[in-house]
Parts: sequence; structure tokens; C-alpha cells
Amino acid sequence: MRTKDMAQIALFAAIMVVLGFFPLIELPLVPAPLTSQTLGVILAGSIIGARRGGLAILLFVVLVVIGLPVLPGGRGGLGVILGPTGGFVLAYPVGAYVTGLLTERLWKRYNQWTAMLCNFVGGALVLYAIGIPWMAVAAHLSMEKAVTGSVVFLPGDLLKVVIGSLAAVTVRRAYPMITPGTPRSAGDERA
Repeated sequence: MRTKDMAQIALFAAIMVVLGFFPLIELPLVPAPLTSQTLGVILAGSIIGARRGGLAILLFVVLVVIGLPVLPGGRGGLGVILGPTGGFVLAYPVGAYVTGLLTERLWKRYNQWTAMLCNFVGGALVLYAIGIPWMAVAAHLSMEKAVTGSVVFLPGDLLKVVIGSLAAVTVRRAYPMITPGTPRSAGDERA
């Protein structure tokens, strides 16, 4: 891995930490809050690609697991991971990877609409697919109640998808970090 790749991974892990400074919003019906950190998942995947984006968010999750207070409200540690929100946190690297993979695959046709599609699939659907069942088990909720209660996340997640898409398309135009025409990230080429 090149120094540039490591710097980008560290940068996006740091962005996740900074997004943790924004306060969490407690929602009715579910024991999981709305946070701004899913925006970091979207940005990492859509700007630096699947491999580097996934690794950046995995690094962030490691910081959470070892107990650093990098989640909103100064939370961190295994207690958070084993609690109702743990599935969402563990889904973050997968979401970033899927977002990046879709972005790389659609790079030649990448525009605001494809960005929103990629970001919604990776930054929302993947997180729901992993986080909601985990929340149901950890909070002793029925799957139906967990799914219907999670509908309250949609407006905020849609807003984050739009913001992330605007940022990704702008960065792509100004300083693309993903190599066009290949399904790999720019840092994947070997001399």
C-alpha cells in the first residue's frame, strides 16, 4: 500500500471521528439514534473507492471497538457494539465498500443520479440490512417492529445521500481519486 493510500485512509477515518462531534438525535420507536456518521461512510466509498473507503471505515470501527469515544455522545467500546446500534456500526465498512464498488463500476457514467443510487445502496440499504436485524435481537424487538420503527431514519439518510452525492460528484470533477474505466481504486496500480 502506498503512502498516499494510507494518508487517504487515515483522513477518512478522521472525518468519521469529526462527524461524531455532531450530536446524535434520539428517534421514537427504535433504540438507535440518527447520527451524521453515515455521511462519512458515503463519502469514503464514493470519493476514495471500495478498498480504501472500506479500510478507512474499518479503521474507525476498530477505534470504536477498543473503546475510544468517537461515536456521537462520546460513546465507544464493546458495550456499544453489543448493544442495539452495534450492527449499524459494524455495517459501516461494508457500506463504504459497497458504495465504492458501485461507484467504481459506474465510473464512466457517474453523475448526480448514479451517485445517489450508489450512495443509497451502500450508505443506507446495506446499513439497514445489517443493522436492523442486529437491533431487533439486541433490543429484543420483533423484526417487524424493528423494520417499521427504522422508517424514521429514511428522511435523514436521504438527505445524507444527496449531500454525499453532491460532494462526490464535485470531487470527481475537481480531483478524481478513483481511476476511470477500471473497477479498482487509483491506488491499486502497481509499477
